[in-house]
Amino acid sequence: MRELSDCEKSLAARQGRKTVQLSNLITSLPPYHFADAKKKIADRIAAGVDVISLSMGDPDLPAPQAVIERLCAEMQKTENHRYPEYRGMYALHEAIAQWFEQRFQVRLQPERDILPLLGSKEGLAYAGASVLNAGDIALVPDPYYPVYITAGTTVGAQPYLLPLDAEHGYLPDLDRIPADVLAKARVLWLNYPNNPTAACADRAFFERAVAFAHQHNLVIIHDMAYAEVYFGAFRPMSILQIPGASEVAVELHSLSKTYNMAGFRVGMLVGNPALVDAVGRLKSNIDSGMFRPVQYAAIEALNLPASWIRERNALYQKRRDMLVKGCNAIGMPTEAPNAGLYVWAHVPQGFTSRDFATWLFDKTGVFVTPGTNFGAAGEGYVRISMTAPDERIATALQRMQEVFHL
Repeated sequence: MRELSDCEKSLAARQGRKTVQLSNLITSLPPYHFADAKKKIADRIAAGVDVISLSMGDPDLPAPQAVIERLCAEMQKTENHRYPEYRGMYALHEAIAQWFEQRFQVRLQPERDILPLLGSKEGLAYAGASVLNAGDIALVPDPYYPVYITAGTTVGAQPYLLPLDAEHGYLPDLDRIPADVLAKARVLWLNYPNNPTAACADRAFFERAVAFAHQHNLVIIHDMAYAEVYFGAFRPMSILQIPGASEVAVELHSLSKTYNMAGFRVGMLVGNPALVDAVGRLKSNIDSGMFRPVQYAAIEALNLPASWIRERNALYQKRRDMLVKGCNAIGMPTEAPNAGLYVWAHVPQGFTSRDFATWLFDKTGVFVTPGTNFGAAGEGYVRISMTAPDERIATALQRMQEVFHL
């Protein structure tokens, strides 16, 4: 039996009875960094600090008006208050298929290749659990979105980290994975446009990854939550555009970043039909589907014209340029990303990532995310989000200039 923490002992003493013994799964879970970040921000705000949070990819821009109106209209219909379909309305499947073909020129069979999700985050966890067993290895890029780790460790699988660095375009070197690791590997996680680095992968890399997965009997889980935040003429590509990808890969998309609908909790899993079905079976044993008015709102969003995306991305591009110029001016070198919601900036000399983020928060009230929140390879960087109004970003940069005496 594990030893009780001081908090648990105190609680047990106050209650005069034994405390609940939690499972190994729960006691082994690390704290979720972004939940912890929100608490720190809330504490400082409560203390009277004017906090500017540039830490999370939580769009500050509103959802499209047509989406809001459709949601409100559907909520007035009594039939939409009942249990929804476990795997989503067929109309939503059709809307996803049409959107995907228009955006990526890839045809999906609506009921076979598509599964609506309560946000892509749950799909990441369920996809990992649908493939991995205890003792298996998951190939995880480093830095990484934390769910890639927990999606494996919660079922007893182990991560093998693939370092990403600027020199190699933040792409994993698949040829350096040892043979004994590959023998036990079941999953290769990919994420482009990348969180946190904002790097993008080209066709040549995706072709290599798909061939590698075929060769080593791997499943690729490609997290593409930032597919529709892009700048200039650049357009991120889907891994499913590669011939043979649907035999080994699934891809996750999200309406959170695409249509400023983070609170709606709408995502999608598409690709390999066996894995899509497996995640659907797992989900149906855990939740009862997506509120039908939200599904209608998602359909409305997916039918918006491409001009809506272009106009929204122009706002983000202005913010990106402000942050890149400001960071470079104060000695935090960075490059302008082609896609995504983040600037990946070097910390000033003499700081670790975490020390700098803490120092900056204490001195200025500006909250950014240490690169090491995403793994050891994030040391030396901070992730800065574009999801704050222009004037707040300008104020944050001004405060940063002042503490650096510029």
